[in-house]
Amino acid sequence: MITAEDIIQINSPKEFQKMALKTFRFQYDNNSVYRQFCELLKKNPSDVKNLYDIPFLPIEFFKTKDILSSDLPIQTTFTSSGTTGIVTSKHHITDLAYYELSFRKAFSHFYGNIEDYVVLALLPSYLEREGSSLIYMVNDLIEQSNQPESGFYLNNYSELIAKILQLEKDGQNVLLIGVTYALLDLIEIQKFNLQHTVIMETGGMKGKRKEMIREELHELLCEGFGVSEIHSEYGMTELLSQAYSLGNGVFECPPWMDILIRDTEDALSYLADGKAGGINVIDLANINSCSFIATQDLGKKQPNHSFEVLGRFDHSDIRGCNLMVV
Repeated sequence: MITAEDIIQINSPKEFQKMALKTFRFQYDNNSVYRQFCELLKKNPSDVKNLYDIPFLPIEFFKTKDILSSDLPIQTTFTSSGTTGIVTSKHHITDLAYYELSFRKAFSHFYGNIEDYVVLALLPSYLEREGSSLIYMVNDLIEQSNQPESGFYLNNYSELIAKILQLEKDGQNVLLIGVTYALLDLIEIQKFNLQHTVIMETGGMKGKRKEMIREELHELLCEGFGVSEIHSEYGMTELLSQAYSLGNGVFECPPWMDILIRDTEDALSYLADGKAGGINVIDLANINSCSFIATQDLGKKQPNHSFEVLGRFDHSDIRGCNLMVV
């Protein structure tokens, strides 16, 4: 049996590969959808010797199938955001302890003790719906901070501005985590010169503004908040782990998470570092659903295992995935 503690104690690439192969065998045996997918690709545990042999389940399966590697009762179901009429992803969670341990440990890995921060959350589009894994995570970080000033903000920008300015005056470390369009709304109302605040954008305009390339967006945010770097979080409904960027759009994974870059023309082939392709995620915290997911994001990986997210596939770019749809 693989435990959450086994996963977060990984501290070397060798340990990661060993645990990934063990996880693959477990999910092949216990996840009927994933096993069927592997069988269609003519892959079974005897064929899988390294990370590049592991089949990656297209993320679209979370929209139409129950992706479960556990027969335990479902504790909660996280759902993706989507416009009316769009089928959303459903990620059934049978043990929230895996998620909590993963995001708490990942945060401390990159940022240190959560109690050193006041956590301010500007996530209106997420607060306005149910089933957001991001809201679950941020709510827990707010509680773990043990700071009475921590909390959520919806559309009460004036109150948030006053809070940020007071905390800055007090010299308090602050983490402001916000959906992209709301952060832009905020700096249109108030320009800042922040010395003690980390700005973390979670991506997405949610139909509120036109999409922007990262360089343009971060330049605007840096100017508006008076900071030198914008941090980012890379996560999704179908994952239980997050990668973080501490600036320049370069993300790093916690030790139990990694990405591979697949060829957009051949989804079963992989590209060298520095080449742009589809992002495949290995998230070992996803032990009770699927740890091997082919996303619809485009990116490239660097030799030090950091990576960049370059955008999303459009429908014409998903040729490589069409071969893998059951």
